Amino acid sequence: MRSWQVSEPKPIEQDPLLLKKVPKPEPGEGELMLDVHYCGICRTDLHIVEGDIAADYPVVPGHQVVGTVSRCGPETDRDLLGELRGAYWLHSACGECSYCLRDEENLCTDPQFTGLDVPGGFAQRMVVRTDYSVPISASISPAHAAPLLCAGIIGYRSLRLSEIQPGERLALFGFGSCAHIVIQVAHHWDCEVVVYTRSENHQRLAREMGAVWVGEAGDEPQLRADSAITFAPAGPVVVEALRAVRPGGTVAVNAISMSDIPQFPYRLMYHERTLRSVAHVTRRDAREFMQLAAEIPVETQVQVFDFEKLPAALQRLKDSEIDGSAVLKVECGHLD
Repeated sequence: MRSWQVSEPKPIEQDPLLLKKVPKPEPGEGELMLDVHYCGICRTDLHIVEGDIAADYPVVPGHQVVGTVSRCGPETDRDLLGELRGAYWLHSACGECSYCLRDEENLCTDPQFTGLDVPGGFAQRMVVRTDYSVPISASISPAHAAPLLCAGIIGYRSLRLSEIQPGERLALFGFGSCAHIVIQVAHHWDCEVVVYTRSENHQRLAREMGAVWVGEAGDEPQLRADSAITFAPAGPVVVEALRAVRPGGTVAVNAISMSDIPQFPYRLMYHERTLRSVAHVTRRDAREFMQLAAEIPVETQVQVFDFEKLPAALQRLKDSEIDGSAVLKVECGHLD
């Protein structure tokens, strides 16, 4: 089979990705092999490719994977053969540490992440843990399901940690792949949404998707929010989000890495405002969100790239030239 690998991380402009032919993976006990159809292309993948997030190279990135179960490992439910399933960022947790025992497996001390610690979905086939994969509803097309498995799931967790309640007002800082899913869930919960983004295209999309106010970070808040979520990996945005929420409100920071948060006056935190980070996802997040996405139903805006065009897609992602979500199309049988 063929897969995209990174042996030496470096800027995407310097061609760190290599398309290689490698042996097919073999599923072990409790594992499944997926024939990959689509894999979402995420900024986290770009961080891994460029070395901002360290990996044990060589690595096959990709963690928003939709594929058909083509093989089951020993002691694995063979009824899953032929089922369309999804893999997401959390490949496995140890199940034994204090965090796992508190149902906080996203904070596990010995986790494995898809496309970082184990080969991911920028390949024709991959192996997943049965209990860390989710079924894909027939009501969601495979290409549009891919971004739900990262942007959707982590967005859902961010919503939960923001403590937003039905009927309240939510502020979103940034309006990329994750936020255009979050706004749909927020509207499903009868929440008003205000959006802060510099991009004119993203401002237009936010208005089209029902934001009641759109501006840029740093603009004087026109509508004080009950909760806020930041998506931009820029520390100063966190300070702007604190300015935007009411006393007692919560700011959830959705970023796996970001620049330093600058010093800010205590009054922005005073009156019982909460500032918290969002770290990874849990199986509960994945199960609940994928069911909710089918129920709403959540619609994703995708740009599909052919398998050979992955480097170009990551370059466009880096240059902020993607509206919605980028998705890699993998035609398993045609590429062997």
